Amino acid sequence: MSLAKPLPHDAARLHVTGQARYVDDIPLPADALHLAFGLSGIARGRITGMDLAAVRAAPGVVMVLTAEDLPFANDVSPSAHDEPLLAMGRVHYLGQPVFAVVADSHLAARRAARLGRIDYAEEVPILTIDRALAANSRFEDGPRIYAKGDAPAAIAAAPHRVEGRFEIGGQEHFYLEGQAALALPQEGGDMVVHSSTQHPTEIQHKVAEALGLPMHGVRVEVRRMGGGFGGKESQGNALAVACAVAASLTGRPCKMRYDRDDDMVITGKRHDFRIDYTAGFDDAGRIAGVGFVQYARCGWAQDLSLPVADRAMLHADNAYLLEHARIESHRLKTNTQSATAFRGFGGPQGMVGIERVMDHIAHYLGRDPLDVRRVNYYAEAAPAAGRNAPAAGRNAPAAGGAGGLSAPPFTSGEHPPEDISGKKIQTTPYGMEVEDFILHAMTDRLTVTGAYDRRRRAVADWNATHPVLKRGLALTPVKFGISFTLTHLNQAGALVHVYQDGSIHLNHGGTEMGQGLFQKVAQVAAARFGLEVGAVKITATDTGKVPNTSATAASSGSDLNGMAVKAACDTIRDRMAAHLAALHQVDALSVRFEGGHVYAGEASYSFAQAAQMAYAARISLSATGFYATPKVEWDRIRGHGRPFFYFAYGAALTEVVIDTLTGETRILRADLLHDAGASLNPALDIGQIEGGYVQGAGWLTMEELVWDQAGRLRTHAPSTYKIPAVSDRPAVFNVALWEESNREETIYRSKAVGEPPFMLGISALMAISDAVSACGPGYPALDAPATPERILAAVQRVRDGL
Repeated sequence: MSLAKPLPHDAARLHVTGQARYVDDIPLPADALHLAFGLSGIARGRITGMDLAAVRAAPGVVMVLTAEDLPFANDVSPSAHDEPLLAMGRVHYLGQPVFAVVADSHLAARRAARLGRIDYAEEVPILTIDRALAANSRFEDGPRIYAKGDAPAAIAAAPHRVEGRFEIGGQEHFYLEGQAALALPQEGGDMVVHSSTQHPTEIQHKVAEALGLPMHGVRVEVRRMGGGFGGKESQGNALAVACAVAASLTGRPCKMRYDRDDDMVITGKRHDFRIDYTAGFDDAGRIAGVGFVQYARCGWAQDLSLPVADRAMLHADNAYLLEHARIESHRLKTNTQSATAFRGFGGPQGMVGIERVMDHIAHYLGRDPLDVRRVNYYAEAAPAAGRNAPAAGRNAPAAGGAGGLSAPPFTSGEHPPEDISGKKIQTTPYGMEVEDFILHAMTDRLTVTGAYDRRRRAVADWNATHPVLKRGLALTPVKFGISFTLTHLNQAGALVHVYQDGSIHLNHGGTEMGQGLFQKVAQVAAARFGLEVGAVKITATDTGKVPNTSATAASSGSDLNGMAVKAACDTIRDRMAAHLAALHQVDALSVRFEGGHVYAGEASYSFAQAAQMAYAARISLSATGFYATPKVEWDRIRGHGRPFFYFAYGAALTEVVIDTLTGETRILRADLLHDAGASLNPALDIGQIEGGYVQGAGWLTMEELVWDQAGRLRTHAPSTYKIPAVSDRPAVFNVALWEESNREETIYRSKAVGEPPFMLGISALMAISDAVSACGPGYPALDAPATPERILAAVQRVRDGL
């Protein structure tokens, strides 16, 4: 059986030997051309003149394109058609593409692009949240509000209250492979595009619009990406469209890749947020009511900002039952790069907001923050039953018990609603019932394996005797919803061929960006036929083989594409079984595919023999598969429904030390326990958990984006923007999987593991806050990222008792 084995990434050997082929590695025809954008030099204004004579005369230049030269649609937006490929009379951020150079080499195009002279009537840019609010610069007419109960009244009636403001920085994707595209013109005006994208169908759609073609005239192929993290969900559109237009006009292959500086200056980042909060609570820290006002700085174009901001609202509860909650969201338009998808897609911003509230409540009451978190948890889920029960043998009882230590988190005098069977119902602020909550047991386990109580005492002892170096410890939970909140995207297709020698060829709509999706889906296909994974080959994602693909995003790659592949494989398997059953006069349901053989009654054939027999009998050995996620329904305007199929859970325990003289910090140890359901591949899942934690901790501790007053991004290169290096990983790094099958009927009862581990990194920020708290009586009110400067400022506030 190929499932649940810790198999290496299918391209691991190619990665380490340098043989893995990316867009920039594809051999080019001799007459290929290269593109580069000429960028705006101001953040906001009107173009009054443009002199491109020096650009056109530069060595190697074949063509220069402006908006007026584009034959059809000048738009690369994934949503609101508000993002022109090339500026049309106005510029909206510093670094916006204004013209495109087509030259005979990459270097010639880049050099020529810098020779353009653009004159502007400059205007004062809107760069900050405060300025956007003052100008009423928005992407929706007013704030979006989701509410449950009566938060203001509950807060007013509570015995205690805290309020505060939390600034949360953005984040650069910093994928190893930059944005790249290659367009190859075909006969009849058709176009083949190779793109480093998470969303091949969107590339197909935007290129078709730009060329005036139906979608069948454009084929997009994606073999792999060198990382994406959401930054290649929509940001690759501009390169693919520019290359396709140039290729169509010149009749020659055209390629474009951003250098790292251009990539960082042009492309969108994670949305930075400001969150204002007010919470009322009792002596135990149990929240009676909470209100959030979330301000998202979205940049100049809408991109995916609305669903990102929606998901931040949807995760404002994280793991906590909030009977009275009000979440208000402002989506602000600014003259900066168009913020876009990033791992977690707004969820991390919403989640870190409620974790800040828990931290603040604990400090106010002088209680252990973990006690405050646990008393607010949703109630533990009842055991699954019936057809959704976990698979036998995959769900051994967890050590530490299945129940939480705290009372159910309902306010005094209240009773949770019940359905007609008498079962307690607990719902999120957006009305979704939480049926699968397992964090009580997970927290029990982690406090034991991570020695929480002993280490909490050790940290207190250390801080009492060390005036300069202070340690902090924090355990934070994760409850992350899995599904696209745009319901129609929860679908996937697959194409499977079985050849007469028994080998299997597979395509699906997901894209490989290093996360191991191809290997997991190959394991699914092999398992359906009872083969080892080596019998299955997955080739490049191709819109000509699997149409209408959804983006590989929302942590849904394995869920969606695994089920689609299962459906296709089962169709072929059933055809083969029916043939052999008829041949041997047995029931088709009794035919078994296992161990590389097919068994029909007393007869046994190798899988290759069975395939050859089916082929000789003129039985189709090719099938498509399709899957649509069940149960999801969501009204984003009302803020009510079931936007998620299920929740993935996790918990992280982090210990840090800070230097109160310099503000420097170091993560000493991290213990992670993550819920991957019945893991398809534990090795790949653990790799995702490790990487997600480090990336999440990097966002909150060191990755700082800085714009100057003119709107110029100053942190636009590795020299000025710092991501975690190998030396920044915890010296002690323990990662374990919570081995419990998904209650919902996902592919082999596994769970998504792409985005949820990112939010385990929140524990690092809370541990730093804990360390700063040891410096004095005040509350740290630590903003993110917790850079040395911010830590020093927080230490001073705490010492001053502010």
